Amino acid sequence: MTRATTQQGPTTAERIRSAVARSQDSMLAIPASDPIPTTLHHLRSCGDVIVAIATDSRTTALAWQAGQGGLPAVLELADHAPLPLREPVRSLVWLRGTVRPVPPHVERVLAAEVAAEHPHEALLDVGHGTSLLWLRLDSAVVADATGAEPVDIDELRLAEPDPFWELETAWLQHLDEDHADLISQLARRLPPSLRRGRVRPLAIDRYGISLRVEAFDGDRDVRLPFAEPVADMAGLSKAVRVLVGCPFLNGLRTR
Repeated sequence: MTRATTQQGPTTAERIRSAVARSQDSMLAIPASDPIPTTLHHLRSCGDVIVAIATDSRTTALAWQAGQGGLPAVLELADHAPLPLREPVRSLVWLRGTVRPVPPHVERVLAAEVAAEHPHEALLDVGHGTSLLWLRLDSAVVADATGAEPVDIDELRLAEPDPFWELETAWLQHLDEDHADLISQLARRLPPSLRRGRVRPLAIDRYGISLRVEAFDGDRDVRLPFAEPVADMAGLSKAVRVLVGCPFLNGLRTR
């Protein structure tokens, strides 16, 4: 069941969109071939995925042999925490569908379209050792510490990534390195049984902040929701200050 939109957190579709946008690691798996790392993955607004892989790979050869009929494929993406945690993977996303080759005369046009939405250095190699494949989605699933959830493809097509996805890494690193006092104040909102572990900032989005508690008996993730969703850095800074119980503290600013 897809998570309903509330002020407690993003929808499942938004979570997948954000994870795909943030993730630097993805593997493409098709029948009769070992999974292959991609050099680029991009979930387009139309709901399909463009991936870039080595031209001389077995996966590329099999895709061309299959032609426009395509091959069943799964793209697996790992969303890693920006901080060095004991368990660095925050979530996994599986995008399942049919993969087809992109004809050479279309590759450069498609690469330009992708670059307009998602500039990436791997696009410079298209046609020069790198080929594009087109993955038309049939299903999408995300799994994290709370369990696994599927999402309707039409809902995924309409969703947007969290507005802070590009700033999240710098913001969390800044919080972890320079604001231990705020982390301690946030930790006071945790249940007493969780305060004995090491508390680290895990994730931030417009609905709240998540903390990772690394204890001797395992890891726990706890979400602290904001009073209301925020839309910009000023609102984010204020929401965190309210969470720690002092709205008059100086705002957080990344370096």
